[in-house]
Amino acid sequence: MHDTDAIEAVMRYHERTKHQFNRYAPGPGELDWANQPSPFRRYAGAPLIRLPLLGADEEPLSPGYDDLYRHGSVPSAVVTIRSLSRLLQYSLAISAWKQAGATRWALRCNPSSGNLHPTEGYLLIDALPGLGDAPGLYHYAPREHGLERRAVCSVPVLTALMRGFPARAFLFGLSSIHWREAWKYGERAFRYCQHDAGHAIGALRIAAATLGWSARLLHGLADETIEDLLGLNRAEDFAGAEREHPQAVMVVWPTDLTRDGQARCPIPRDLDPALAHSQCTGSSRLSRFAAPCQHARVPWSSTKSPSQRANTPATCRGQTRSKRRCSRAPPGTGSAQAAPRGGQAKWRSHICSRGTHAQAATTLWPGRSFCSGEACWPATAGRRSRPNASTGCSRG
Repeated sequence: MHDTDAIEAVMRYHERTKHQFNRYAPGPGELDWANQPSPFRRYAGAPLIRLPLLGADEEPLSPGYDDLYRHGSVPSAVVTIRSLSRLLQYSLAISAWKQAGATRWALRCNPSSGNLHPTEGYLLIDALPGLGDAPGLYHYAPREHGLERRAVCSVPVLTALMRGFPARAFLFGLSSIHWREAWKYGERAFRYCQHDAGHAIGALRIAAATLGWSARLLHGLADETIEDLLGLNRAEDFAGAEREHPQAVMVVWPTDLTRDGQARCPIPRDLDPALAHSQCTGSSRLSRFAAPCQHARVPWSSTKSPSQRANTPATCRGQTRSKRRCSRAPPGTGSAQAAPRGGQAKWRSHICSRGTHAQAATTLWPGRSFCSGEACWPATAGRRSRPNASTGCSRG
C-alpha cells in the first residue's frame, strides 16, 4: 500500500480534476498553438530500420474476426520483421492522413484523447534477421513506420532477463509524454495518459491475436524497473525535452510454442529489477530541437504531478520514489512560477532549451557508451519541432 499521504494526494487530484454534473473540470481555457507539441518523437543518429508496410493480402494474412476469440484457431506466425511490422501496423501505426486547408494531421490505429497521442512504444527483442544481428532496444517511429535502435543489449543478460518466458518471447514497453496532453487538457493530462496507455495495451493485444501471439501485461513491475528497462531513468538525459514517464511492459510470444510442455509452466508476471537495470549498454544525447526556445502556460494547481503519488513503487507498492513534474521550470527560477490568470494558477513550463544538447533516455548501464560490435555508434537524440503542415499535428 501507498502511505496515507500519497493516497490522500491522489484522491485530492481525483476530486479536483473530475467533471461534475453541473460543470466541466478546470482546463487551460485556451490553446497555445505556438507551443503545440509534436505527436512524433524521433532520435537523430539512431539507426532506423523501416518496416515493410503490408497490404491486406500479404503474408502474414489476418484471420477472420471471429477466429480471434476461438482459442487455438489462429496458428502462430513466426517472429520475423514482417510479423513485427504487422503487429505495429495494427496497433500503434498511422491509419490515415486528413487535411483541411494547409493543415494536415494523422490518425492512428490506437485511439487517443484529442488525437494528441502521448504514448510511445519500445521493443526489446533478441537478434532478428532484417532488424539486427544482436539483441536491442528499439523505439517505434509511427510516421516512418520503422524501428530506431536505441541500444545494443547483452546476450547473456537478456537471456537471464527472459528466463521463464516462452521461446521467442519479446518485451513491448509503453511510456507517456504528459506535456502532449497537458497542452490541451491541463491538470487532467495525467488521466488521459493512463486512458491512452490502456488503448495502446488493448490495440497491441488484438494485433498480437491476429498473428496467433499472446500478449500479457507484466503487473508486477515497479515504475523504476520500467524506467531502467526502457532507458527513462536519467533525468539529465531529458534536459530541454519533454520527459517520458513509465506506463507498462508487456511480454509477447507465439502462442503455439506454449501448447506443449511450457503450457503447464506459469509465465512470470515481473522481471528481475537488477537485470533490467543492467540490461543494455549505452548513453546517447538529444539533438538540438528544431523549435526555438519558448515558454508555455499550463494550468497546474499543485506543485507535484499526480504521477509522483500514483506510480508503482519497488517494494510492496510502498512509498513513492521519484519527484516528477509534468513540465520543467524556466532556467534560473528553481521551480515553476505561479501566475494568477483567469482565476486559476498557471504554471509556466520551460519547453526547450535553445541551442543545447541533452542526453537521451537510453542508458541501461549508467556510465557506459552505447556500442555496436567493437565501435561505439554516435549519440542518439529525441527531437521536437514546431507544429506545421509537415508535422502532422492536429488542431482539432
